Amino acid sequence: MNPIKNTSLAFLSLISILSYAQIKPKTVEKKKPNVLIIFPDQLRRYSAGFWAEEPYKSLAYGKSDPVITPNIDKLAKNGVVFTNAISNYPLCSPYRGMLMSGVYPEQNGIWNNCKVGRKHSLKDDIPTIPSLFLEAGYNTAYIGKCHWLKNEPLFDEKGNYKGTKKAPGGHHVNQYDTYIPSDKRHGIEYFYQALKDEHFNPHIYSNDPSVIEGKTDGELHLPKIFSPKNEANIIINYLKNKGNHRDTSKPFCMIWSMNPPHNPWDDKNTDMEVLRENYDTDKFPKVDNHLVVRKNVDKKVAKYARHYYANVTSSDHYIGLVLDELKKSGELDNTIVIFSSDHGEMLGSHSKTGKNTVELESLAIPFIVHWPKGLKPGTEELILSVPDILPTTMGLVGIENQIPKSIEGTNYAPILKNEKTQIKKPKAALIMLGNSRGVQTERYTFCVQENKKQWDTDKGDTIKKVFFYDNLKDPYQLKQITLKEAPEVSKQLLATLAQLLKKTNDPWFQTKKHRHLIPYIN
Repeated sequence: MNPIKNTSLAFLSLISILSYAQIKPKTVEKKKPNVLIIFPDQLRRYSAGFWAEEPYKSLAYGKSDPVITPNIDKLAKNGVVFTNAISNYPLCSPYRGMLMSGVYPEQNGIWNNCKVGRKHSLKDDIPTIPSLFLEAGYNTAYIGKCHWLKNEPLFDEKGNYKGTKKAPGGHHVNQYDTYIPSDKRHGIEYFYQALKDEHFNPHIYSNDPSVIEGKTDGELHLPKIFSPKNEANIIINYLKNKGNHRDTSKPFCMIWSMNPPHNPWDDKNTDMEVLRENYDTDKFPKVDNHLVVRKNVDKKVAKYARHYYANVTSSDHYIGLVLDELKKSGELDNTIVIFSSDHGEMLGSHSKTGKNTVELESLAIPFIVHWPKGLKPGTEELILSVPDILPTTMGLVGIENQIPKSIEGTNYAPILKNEKTQIKKPKAALIMLGNSRGVQTERYTFCVQENKKQWDTDKGDTIKKVFFYDNLKDPYQLKQITLKEAPEVSKQLLATLAQLLKKTNDPWFQTKKHRHLIPYIN
């Protein structure tokens, strides 16, 4: 055989192989799913229509509200509905601190609502949902209420940010909330902030001049539009990428924090067209047990139920518009939609309004994960805490290897995906209030309450009362059970409380507060 001929054939074969390797199509990495986290402010768990139907009805503690929410219902029926998600600290700023950071208040810096005269503020040097998703190659956006920064007088008289306490600065823009400057945004690229509890007069700051009449970032804009409607329009334009604010080859991670159905509850701050159509006196002549259905409700206190429900239904409508746009663009199937709330609303239960209390109407929050492409619809009894949201979301999109070790929440994505995992479902979640600590289990709500008001900082050395509710036998929490009445159950709940206080590095654990009662272990 001719060696020269063999060499030539071998050379030609090598050239052929190399040429094929060069023209072979590259494997394109599939775009990761988008993330849209939606949380209306102060929306209690059972203020949604689907809870009146099975299988959800049998999994609720007591009756659900007669509220109309077709879009939330659709999310629920095509998603995973958590039946035991709670707001560990049922108050606006503490919730936001935990949601953003995946760690508990002692580590994130927020132990109370951020307000004039208080120092609470989300720490600058901790990872957050936006910063972590930005690092993972996502476009990031935040729309709506923030309420996580220390409130300082850094504005002029017209509400424009000056960044100094000296004139023309020296003024606050709002008592409770404040503008988030660019260096405090934790990785948020597209920013559209709405503050002030006036639903038809949101105070807007944005880094997108095209939606604030050409103003610069930090200048106050007053669009005078119902805030959910206004924010839905902003989000739809962002999804359409009208202003080229994102790279459409990348997935996006967006947080939408709506203000309604948070108070005020009056005609001036309510979508009255929705109220008249669905909740007016022609349908509900009185505020009675047809309108406020829970057995523990004080109907005189719950006189604002029509307004509350109307803003829930109106918010649902604008959520639907955003979901419709995702569907039109073909992105809905590739978007993980997480629907929740920062805390509940008492709505007259136990003769109370608002939140910041240990009862279920305050603690229990909705939590739905809608991702038909990745998750089988159904219900999930897992006791979900707020810090779990960050790592679980990262796990769902497939960037669990990038979850920082500092994150205290748990990644429950393997459980949701029905994967084999050694991750165990928690038996309890920690409850925190300004004057209390407690635990929430699937059956019990347990509380150690100090002899002080929520906002007192120099009191609390003594205990006012220790009690728990048996939510299985008493779903409306009409009876507080004392330690003496159920010593064995109380002992177990106290031991669980001690474990969770240690796990979260709570100040009560640091000082071994009430050690005569709580069995701390070093």
